[in-house]
Amino acid sequence: MVSEQKYWNPFLETLPLEKLQALQLKKFRNIFEWAYEHSRFHRSLYEKAGIKPEDIRSIADIKHVPTVEKSMMRDIQRKEPFPYGDALCVPLEEVSEFRQTSGTTGQPVYQPDTWQDWEWWSECWAFILWAQEYRPSDRVFIPFGYNVFVAFWAGHYAAEKIGAEVVPGGVLDTQARILKIQELRCTAMMATPTYVLGMADAARNKLGIDPASLTISKITCAGEPGASIPTTKKRMEEAWGAKVYDHAGATEIGAWSFECESQPGGLHVNEAFFLVEIQDIDTGEYIEEPGKRGKMIITALDRVAQPCIRFDSKDVIEWSPDPCPCGRTFRLIKGGVVGRADDITKVKGVLLSPSAIEEVVRGIDGLGDEFEVVVDKVGDIDRITLKVEIVKGRESERQKIEGVLKDQLRLKTNLGYVLEFHDYGTLPRYDVKAKRFKDLREKH
Repeated sequence: MVSEQKYWNPFLETLPLEKLQALQLKKFRNIFEWAYEHSRFHRSLYEKAGIKPEDIRSIADIKHVPTVEKSMMRDIQRKEPFPYGDALCVPLEEVSEFRQTSGTTGQPVYQPDTWQDWEWWSECWAFILWAQEYRPSDRVFIPFGYNVFVAFWAGHYAAEKIGAEVVPGGVLDTQARILKIQELRCTAMMATPTYVLGMADAARNKLGIDPASLTISKITCAGEPGASIPTTKKRMEEAWGAKVYDHAGATEIGAWSFECESQPGGLHVNEAFFLVEIQDIDTGEYIEEPGKRGKMIITALDRVAQPCIRFDSKDVIEWSPDPCPCGRTFRLIKGGVVGRADDITKVKGVLLSPSAIEEVVRGIDGLGDEFEVVVDKVGDIDRITLKVEIVKGRESERQKIEGVLKDQLRLKTNLGYVLEFHDYGTLPRYDVKAKRFKDLREKH
């Protein structure tokens, strides 16, 4: 029997701030000392900065610890002990799990985990699923091609951990997955926002099945910002007749955040397991108060094989000023992850985030779910081309839709666009992480 209180832990999830910070400080000191003693990479980094474990006496002292970037991990890997290099803190024979990053931002980073690390990761995910109303009575379908990219691996094991039934849909194609959901009356699933919308489209247009008629009542999304973008969340929830929850995590970090059952318009930081700081992208100053965005610096407090200590994730976030109605004291990230610092780029002198374009496109009735953005130059002038699809049967409304799209883009992004309208179904479709934003200017 799985206790109804197993993954609602009021001791951890409702801790007052001062007690939570005391726990985080204790855990940070432990993982910092562990890395200092066992990782050649971390020891060298910290010695160059002149900082030792005994120097960490308060939360404020943590800000003096150097940050780590993904490029630094790439540089030390594929060396002895092969393939992990100088950041590995355990003997190779203790590594039981291999994963690697998706490679969407360059050469993949390898992630070794001990069995303890893997149990920790699935425990983090178990807290997430419980907060999103997954229970032992659920039958969870996972439409994910299981491979070296972690994606929903830990979600699979966490669902088992809380006592739910798991149906792995790895080798099935999209139509077969939909039919299996229908056949088994699955109640929940996990996928990227892109694929959730793609499955709904395939159900309607290839199988003649209304996805809302299926038995899915909740969907957990990850891999892209879409589930925290109101217009995208609305499209998914209306298509499936289900609650859609967001989650942000990363291979080299872990499952650090979750949207709870209250759907407060943001993500809880999983603060019993992670320490999150926000740093101003331009000045480097740390942002303590709500209302200002910056990039996330994060520490996984319990991961031992390859520690993640003050990792510069490049994720752009901001603290929410409001507590969550769910009763958890874990702080909220307003609007979830709104983009990446290395994706937010200047176009015609204006800062542009791809998620702002997604919010506009997904909010206009008559436009399909897919789109593509291409930034290039005409002479010395930046040009943005936005490619969209019109829903079948709405082609006669193109002029009206185009006018609304132009107005909303100007209002939400302060930029003008070259608009291209394509036949429905002709733009690229993606199963995992979508690549809709292409900046070609560096080629000029």
